[in-house]
Amino acid sequence: MFDVLKTSWALLLGMLLLMVGNGVQGTLLGIRGNIEGFSTLEMSIVMSAYFAGFFGGSRVAPELIRRVGHVRVFAALGSFISAVLILYPSITEPWAWALLRVIIGFCFSGVYVTAESWLNHAATNENRGQTLSLYMIVQMAGVVAAQGLLVLGDPSGFVLFVIPSVLVSISFAPILLSVNPTPAFETTKPMRLRDIYAVSPLGCVGLFLLGGVFGAQFGMSAVYAAQLGLPVGQISVFIATIYVGALVAQFPIGWLSDRMDRRALVLIVAAVGGIASMFGLFLGDVFGALIVLAFIVGGASNPLYSLLIAHTNDYLEPEDMAAASGGLIFINGMGAITGPLITGWLIGQVGPAGYWLFIGALMVALVGYALFRMTQRPAMAAQDTGAYVTVMPSASTVTLEAAQEYSIEAAEETMTDETEA
Repeated sequence: MFDVLKTSWALLLGMLLLMVGNGVQGTLLGIRGNIEGFSTLEMSIVMSAYFAGFFGGSRVAPELIRRVGHVRVFAALGSFISAVLILYPSITEPWAWALLRVIIGFCFSGVYVTAESWLNHAATNENRGQTLSLYMIVQMAGVVAAQGLLVLGDPSGFVLFVIPSVLVSISFAPILLSVNPTPAFETTKPMRLRDIYAVSPLGCVGLFLLGGVFGAQFGMSAVYAAQLGLPVGQISVFIATIYVGALVAQFPIGWLSDRMDRRALVLIVAAVGGIASMFGLFLGDVFGALIVLAFIVGGASNPLYSLLIAHTNDYLEPEDMAAASGGLIFINGMGAITGPLITGWLIGQVGPAGYWLFIGALMVALVGYALFRMTQRPAMAAQDTGAYVTVMPSASTVTLEAAQEYSIEAAEETMTDETEA
């Protein structure tokens, strides 16, 4: 771990600051939109726009990097992020915010692709797993820390938009001044979606459903909490708890993933998240209960992403894993785009409880489909499965391909050890 920090501290510090900036803008807009009197439908469109831009950026950024290089892409997109963060309070109109969210989603996606390719290039075969784990921790820590910044100012003012803009601007310095040389950028031609589905139906359906859950959590949690009438401090704690739960649960779920039928574990974890969400329908207005539910649902939903990726890898040939990454991210991204829209509509129909209703319905659907798939083919023996690698749903194809590569390396090491024994 210390070797990773020694070689990649600048990248990780820069990504931490970027995640703080992204975490602040997502929560702050939900609070500010409520203050400005935006309807739930308008806010759902605004929040969904980020994922549309993010999806577009993940497709375009690789070509931009190939044409003009890492440094120019990183600097250009980072400048746009800083500008957009300041423009939000200057143009308080839903249509303008939606447009700005498309832009900022596009830029963050491109920045992630650029920075993650640098990070992957700096990693070695020996420390790739540690690098991926540390990167996930940095991402989570950035989003959690972002919530603490919200209590430093008035969300109806200008200062809280300036702080993340400054942090994002500062984040470029350690990365651009310390990273050398820039790596060659290559991407793998993606597999067709129907081919991925044929290999792992549960992986595809599950990632689409989880995309909706992630879109609701990252996009609509602040809107939901503002609709409840919670003060800014409690909204910050609620959202931070979702990601703390995700971080804490990753490791025990990963340990279980390597020792039991992954479909059964998907079913159990999704059931826990679904049951907790159903409790949210009735206890969502009790703050203490709300925090417990946020921890449980966050701890169920985020690790499920890594779990489904690992399950899909179990049925892919090693040479196809990298090619499948783009398709898996596409499937998850389509779910993330629809998540805020449906959540916003439900909140408009049934009130704040619509937030939990949507997440709970997706979790229950995942339970049902996992149960169905368990009747379609026998479980793979635990010793034949690949490694579980922690990956955030917001990761780009670069990190997912790195995770696939690590999974292949871990499997090869295991086979070598067994042969020698």
